[in-house]
Amino acid sequence: MAYLNRNASGVALPVRIGLIGSGWMGAFHAESIARRVPGAVLAAIADPNLESAEALAGALGTTKVTADAADLLADPEIDGVVIASPARFHSALIGQAAAAGKHVFCEKPAGLGLEELDTALAAVEAAGVHFQIGFNRRYAADFQAAKKDLAAGIAGEPQLLRSLTRDPGTGSIGHAARIPAWTIFLETLIHDFDTLNWFNEGAEPVEVYAVADALVEPGLRDQGFLDTAVVTIRYSNGAIAVAEANFSALYGYDIRGEVFGSKGMVQAGRSTETAARRFTAEGMSADTPRLNVELFRQAYTDELVDFADAVRARRDGRSDDTVPAPKPFTLTPGALDARRALAMALACIESVKQGTPVAVNERAVL
Repeated sequence: MAYLNRNASGVALPVRIGLIGSGWMGAFHAESIARRVPGAVLAAIADPNLESAEALAGALGTTKVTADAADLLADPEIDGVVIASPARFHSALIGQAAAAGKHVFCEKPAGLGLEELDTALAAVEAAGVHFQIGFNRRYAADFQAAKKDLAAGIAGEPQLLRSLTRDPGTGSIGHAARIPAWTIFLETLIHDFDTLNWFNEGAEPVEVYAVADALVEPGLRDQGFLDTAVVTIRYSNGAIAVAEANFSALYGYDIRGEVFGSKGMVQAGRSTETAARRFTAEGMSADTPRLNVELFRQAYTDELVDFADAVRARRDGRSDDTVPAPKPFTLTPGALDARRALAMALACIESVKQGTPVAVNERAVL
């Protein structure tokens, strides 16, 4: 029997997490770790923008700050890292973190190409560290409820699936020119791809056909900017899925998923903030969420709770009653999920370029 990792007072040591990237999502994850994840501490922050990192650390009481992620990875007191840097750095940082023996939580996508991601995931496997990808919708209560029903066979055999992402907007996208190419597939619809894969678990995506355009900002079409897309997906079990996205929903942040099957239908998601409705002389109205961190606040927290639990269990070598009981369905998104969704996104890019259906890379599963 291995010793438990405890300090002199007999209290289990907290999971010490380092953050790489202090931008919008990184800052929110940092706040979650520091204030809402039980038994975890935000031990260090790394960002080339040292001013941003120092401001975040000061607000959260974190004393270790660096411009170089290598300093964080070399720190023996760090148990795991949360990677929230720009996507182009994700695969390299995953590999470096794994080589340093750090458990890894990475924001999506885990890479921008299958070859670079394979190299990173090989490092994860070789090091034996825990890896988790940030597909937060799995942790939303309504999506979990839908998944539980699907796992119980409520909808029967999946036949038609749908997932959509409509980001809140004002009818124009002021920073559109700074959005990297293919973001709508690599960073937006990749969430929908994972949702569909999770809802249709056991089947593989076989083929995609993607249509995309600049309908919100048509003036940027010639520069390759895309803000609207619809994707049709064929699965190995015969099911047909549709994923759609738009960067400017005037009414708020709208995320939904649906499975229609041989026995019925299961839906998840909502376009209103609460179930409350107003009925006045002007008609019916309701409040709608405007930010991802509003709609998925608890889900973002719970995915990090899951990560911290997994890191603690591996670090301390225990599987006792302090480890949460497993759910009746697969929850934690790992390496295969990250790779499968990326393979779909890359196939969509090729489909748009060619104007034809494209087979999902045959090596989409390791």
